[in-house]
Amino acid sequence: MEFEKIVHERYAVKLFDGRKLPEEKVNKLLEIIMLAASSFNIQPWKIIIVKDQKLKEKLQPATWNQQQIPTCSHLLVFCADTNVAGNIDRLEKLMIENGANKEEIKGYMDMMRGFEKGLSKEQRISWAQRQTYLALGNALNGAKALGFDSCPMEGFSPAEYSKILNLPDNLVPTVLCPVGYAADKQKKKLRFPKEEVFI
Repeated sequence: MEFEKIVHERYAVKLFDGRKLPEEKVNKLLEIIMLAASSFNIQPWKIIIVKDQKLKEKLQPATWNQQQIPTCSHLLVFCADTNVAGNIDRLEKLMIENGANKEEIKGYMDMMRGFEKGLSKEQRISWAQRQTYLALGNALNGAKALGFDSCPMEGFSPAEYSKILNLPDNLVPTVLCPVGYAADKQKKKLRFPKEEVFI
């Protein structure tokens, strides 16, 4: 499917039909999400994959009882990872394992570590959350490209999700993306005129 067609046909599904996605399609979607852009390539996110029906039903009240949660095939919980320093260390190790010379990349790694050290706790969370939305974009368009549907959702309690999913402190639930096959119909896309968007 051409990208222009994908962005025209993708929409925020309000109700899924409950059918399970083939695992090979889910795995392809995960690969697409993994290739998302991020500042410095630090990839400060973790994505919890919820496919157990009982767990989805347990999470629904913490999602304002919205129907996407129990009717989707898989619920992707996008979490900002505030352990930015840890991700930088992991990235350095990965780069070296893939042929980079530790001395040659030292300046680049020092720059990243200096950036991380300059962030307050609040700035670290905010930065990691903004990066997480880049991965969400790949999920939304990737799902449509693979022949199924999705819905970006901020209407949920991050604190309740953290508790139910037993998440460590460094993972901050930021946005949800249920995926599956739509049981509703796409409405006409409404967007502000081009002249009001591009100035």
